[in-house]
Amino acid sequence: MSSIAPSVVAALRARTGVGIVAVKQALEDAGGDEDKAIELLRKRGLSQAVKKADRDQSEGAIFVCEKPGKAAMIILKCETDFVGRSDAFIRMGEELASSLASDGVAATKVLTDAQIPDAVQKLGENVSLGETIEVSAPVIGAYVHSNRKIGVIIGLAEGGDATKARDVAMHAAAMNPSYLDPDDVPAEAIAKEREIWKEQMKNEKKPPEIMEKIMAGKERKFREENALTKQSFVKDPAMTVEKYLGGVKVTAYRRVAI
Repeated sequence: MSSIAPSVVAALRARTGVGIVAVKQALEDAGGDEDKAIELLRKRGLSQAVKKADRDQSEGAIFVCEKPGKAAMIILKCETDFVGRSDAFIRMGEELASSLASDGVAATKVLTDAQIPDAVQKLGENVSLGETIEVSAPVIGAYVHSNRKIGVIIGLAEGGDATKARDVAMHAAAMNPSYLDPDDVPAEAIAKEREIWKEQMKNEKKPPEIMEKIMAGKERKFREENALTKQSFVKDPAMTVEKYLGGVKVTAYRRVAI
């Protein structure tokens, strides 16, 4: 028969949590029929993975691995916080993050395909790999909160300091800036806020030119409050993050949370 379309394989894999090779073989043996393929997977000893597949995976943990000039971060998802804190789950997450940092996303997916079905069987609930992030920069700083629910990677240009990069990563974990720089705030977000400001000031009797100056001030403040580089640094609110870094450019900022 003709080969199964990759999209069909991906859909069944997402539904079952079973490795891509096993899913593809089952679909081919079932003539492309998804329900028959699931039945075959069950007969082949993967019934638990299939049975768990439709359960919600709202828990999990974040893992980061740093290498010289590079950092990788993953979200490994599961159903309960109990499993998310288990030694086996944490070992798997650390191995996947290390694989991503060393060998890239393609190798990590191969490793995931091999490990997920076994993890589902052993842990008793559905497990899947969520977001994967790779950051390269001359200087890297990463931070994962103690509960593994927030992770941040900061990349700095040449001349940056790794300790300061990690400090800024900790700052971002706490303050959750939406953007790196004020200019990164999209026009749509500004337009939405302007509508709110107009509504708040609709009863104020001020000349249009004064109102526009007020709006411009509000916009500047909004941009700076939501931009990492312009926020007051949590360890020393007297200076901004930008000043704390001594003018070294932040080349990358990634933050994830569960």
